[in-house]
Amino acid sequence: MRAWRVHELGEPGKVLRLDTVDRPEPGPRQLVVRVVGAAANFPDVLMCRGLYQVKPPLPFTPGVELCGEVVAVGTEVTGFAVGDRVLGGSSLPYGGFAEYALMEAAQTFPAPAELDDAEASALFIGYQTGWFGLHRRAALRAGETLLVHAAAGGVGSAAIQLGKAAGARVIGVVGGPEKAEYARELGADVVVDRWSEDFVEVVEQVTDNRGADVVYDPVGGETYARSTKCTAFEGRILVVGFAGGEIQSAALNHALIKNYSIVGLHWGLYNAYDPAAVAQCHRELTELAVAGSIRPLVTERLALADIADGVQRLADGKTVGRVVYTPSA
Repeated sequence: MRAWRVHELGEPGKVLRLDTVDRPEPGPRQLVVRVVGAAANFPDVLMCRGLYQVKPPLPFTPGVELCGEVVAVGTEVTGFAVGDRVLGGSSLPYGGFAEYALMEAAQTFPAPAELDDAEASALFIGYQTGWFGLHRRAALRAGETLLVHAAAGGVGSAAIQLGKAAGARVIGVVGGPEKAEYARELGADVVVDRWSEDFVEVVEQVTDNRGADVVYDPVGGETYARSTKCTAFEGRILVVGFAGGEIQSAALNHALIKNYSIVGLHWGLYNAYDPAAVAQCHRELTELAVAGSIRPLVTERLALADIADGVQRLADGKTVGRVVYTPSA
């Protein structure tokens, strides 16, 4: 099979190499799938650079999220059969940027028929992160105001749709007019282009100086610091990640004075500590997809040969929406 592999760490466009390798064999609790869709995510970029918390041994194939057709089943796997269409996370070093990938059965779920292969491949990480963050950690309620940073990215775009599905008013912050249009298409009620507008001022204006009830922050750094200035009384700031590259320190005296909560979210830990909740999350996401309340908005469908370029453009912040490898592209 053909697979993009990282032999040395660095920028994706330089270190990804298209190799011909043997197809993986499943372990007792694993599945081998023919990849029909693999969404590019920022963790793929960080793994290529060696900066992600998960550091697979070299060489490895990135592609942490995918949709596939089961072609082989481990001896201890139940509930899946050859031919099933599934989605979930890959089992590195055999990621989704290849013709075949390896998946752990415990992190594999049926793919909704209402979504095509590319859309289904993007239903796992971003939407599960959003669901756990908004519902389990921040307890978002209907009628509240949700501020989403990096709203045109993978986790941000999912948070917009999940916020709207929960009945919240959603303010999306993006960089540039093209991304602003994408956030509007996702359903954001208010879109802030940070290149030309101050999101703090906009939030205060549209909430009559009350502020945002929930802040969804996958950026960190200065974005987090400025978000504290427009967080409502008893608001919740969700710390989702640090895509901006800076891990800020929280001013706890400010949280005390303004009565807001700083809430951490590491979605991956739920797979270890509460896998039943992960399964329940997938069931609820499937119901939302069936109802048409959520749908990954795929803007680029890449052929296998174009993956390295696509992941590099994601790394450079030049992509809008979900970028997905699909063999039919």
